[in-house]
Amino acid sequence: MSSRYVVLVTVCLLAIVLVLAMQLKASQQQHQWQKEVEIQSTGVTYLERKVEAPIQPLPVVEQYDIAWARLGKALFKSPLLSADNTVSCASCHDLYNGGDDGFSVSVGIKQQLGERNSPTVFNSVLNFRQFWDGRSPNLEAQTPEPIHNPIEMGSNWQDIIKKLKAQPGFVKSFNAVSKEGVTTENIIKAIVAFEASLISQNSPIDAFLLGNTSALSTQQQRGYEKFVSYGCVTCHQGRNIGGNLYQKVGRLDRVPGHLLDDVGRFALTQNPQDKFVFKVPSLRNVALTAPYFHNGSVDNLSDAIRIMAKGQLGLDLSDEDVADIEALLQAFTGELPRSLAE
Repeated sequence: MSSRYVVLVTVCLLAIVLVLAMQLKASQQQHQWQKEVEIQSTGVTYLERKVEAPIQPLPVVEQYDIAWARLGKALFKSPLLSADNTVSCASCHDLYNGGDDGFSVSVGIKQQLGERNSPTVFNSVLNFRQFWDGRSPNLEAQTPEPIHNPIEMGSNWQDIIKKLKAQPGFVKSFNAVSKEGVTTENIIKAIVAFEASLISQNSPIDAFLLGNTSALSTQQQRGYEKFVSYGCVTCHQGRNIGGNLYQKVGRLDRVPGHLLDDVGRFALTQNPQDKFVFKVPSLRNVALTAPYFHNGSVDNLSDAIRIMAKGQLGLDLSDEDVADIEALLQAFTGELPRSLAE
């Protein structure tokens, strides 16, 4: 065998090895691109699904710690977290009816009324900030706020831990997941582990985005085209169809005066540019979460669509436009998260 032939074979083999290595690397990169180890520090892993569209399918909950999530669900439903044992997280976030409470504003201890509409807890882990004014960066920071708020649950960790330690069932559950048992950190960790699992899968819009064109009706497909072309996706896009930026109410045109009763982020920042600025809400499951807006002052989805089109986009929509977009929004409803059945 000539040396020239040996060199040629060697080069070919190296080329094959290089191609295989590049393919393996590309495969690994694609896998890493699709899979997020965690969203925030929730202990839940998700499989991301990407499409060429302004709206993205929800990630799939790939794995979560069932023991921590079960404990979190029990805490979420427990009124022991409130000062007078009358209010739980589930009081304002109905886990089987949209993840909110259906009221304009929620009712806390001593029948006190809150100041803002309760947002859905479903898919909330995907929001870039928590609360209407975005004052909490993640669920870990958000969890203590309603517990300590004197209008909502009005309690404190010392009292809560004392009450939980008096419940053998809770003590057993805490000891099963952590040698530290009932602690502030473990209470927060459990609630966040549960909330992070609350992804509402299998909505028609996701099926459509992933290639099933029959998942949306003809009217819903018209609504989707208008939702994109009219510019609704300027604010309502991404995995959560919103929840990933701030926006001013009445950006381009006038809105009803009842939507200007709250200065929004300005109360937090004192920056004049933040007047009437709020976190854009997610439209996931929006058909189930009436009433709408930060103060829950609009009961009907069609009215909310008209207000947003006029105030945010400067558009006066026809009745057909509103009907088509409302039909699309119905397709944003997903199934109940599977962790509710665990």
